[in-house]
Amino acid sequence: MGYIGQTDYPHEAPQPKRAVLLCNLGTPDDTSTSALRRYLKQFLSDPRVIEVNPWLWKIILNCFILPFRPKKSAAMYKKVWTEQGSPLLLHSLEQKKKLQLALTQQLGQEVIVELAMCYGAHSVAEAVASLKAQDVREVVVLPLYPQYCAATTAATFDAVAQEYMRYRWVPQLHFIHGYHQEPLFIEAIARSIQQHITAHGQPETLIFSYHGTPKSYRMQGDPYACFCLQTTRLVCAQLKLSDDQVMTTFQSRFGKQEWLKPYTDEVLEDLAQKGTRHVAVICPGFSADCLETLEEIAQEGRDSFLEHGGEVYHYIPALNSTQEHIDFLAMLTMRSFSIPSLRPVVATKTVEESVS
Repeated sequence: MGYIGQTDYPHEAPQPKRAVLLCNLGTPDDTSTSALRRYLKQFLSDPRVIEVNPWLWKIILNCFILPFRPKKSAAMYKKVWTEQGSPLLLHSLEQKKKLQLALTQQLGQEVIVELAMCYGAHSVAEAVASLKAQDVREVVVLPLYPQYCAATTAATFDAVAQEYMRYRWVPQLHFIHGYHQEPLFIEAIARSIQQHITAHGQPETLIFSYHGTPKSYRMQGDPYACFCLQTTRLVCAQLKLSDDQVMTTFQSRFGKQEWLKPYTDEVLEDLAQKGTRHVAVICPGFSADCLETLEEIAQEGRDSFLEHGGEVYHYIPALNSTQEHIDFLAMLTMRSFSIPSLRPVVATKTVEESVS
């Protein structure tokens, strides 16, 4: 195996270059059926995403899913696509730009931020190649999934690790595997909810909707569901909300097997039928608005709730590139860099003090 090397390293460089690899799931190139087929094939071929017998899944994917699912998915993407392209990509690019500015200002030195998508355009391979070309020697990998999950966070780790396996010289790497309990993250979510309540009134039920995973993943040891519940609990404590005012649900299930429950779509329908008139939904597992939040929750969820008797429905947007979100991501990133001035000084005892 031939590794990608570097022979023009500047030995007299004044200081090592640092960078952040800002990672998210990915998005198709456009809303055509062919673009969705390419994207879904790559996404659904990841063994982290689909944990079944690979040979059986290959048959199912190529014979029963890819011939039909891309057309349906293309129609959904068309509902949220903008003139500038994919909402997820637009928000991610804005996050990249603002985070680079914030880090450079706070550290007093240039920090490079590259966007890396696990599937589709802006690939991990392209981002890593760009960092190599810029002679970056320290990289913080930041998957933008607050709650760790094997299908997302670990899939990002796999993609980054597999790419660096191709290189002779691997930079110093720091991997942030989640931040679902970080106080500033909880405060940012709580503040967005409070701002919404101030503008639109207190909903009868506030729903925390997280992306679902098959129940079997949880039974096999994935901590994701527990982390989602912890985020809800911490936000509710911040806002002093009681248990009867909130619900935690899971969305975006796929296939026939049982997924994490309760299901968001069924909860919305049931609440409306039982007389709840005003609900608000927030998705704290999404760092940026995308198909799952804009089409499934903001559009389909609203339509279903109103059709079954509800009267007032609101979707509370993701944190996206708000300054509060960027400031939190900057703090989270700076804490990982190996910069002595950023690390707390720990007082050490002398031998005499230790034994006295």
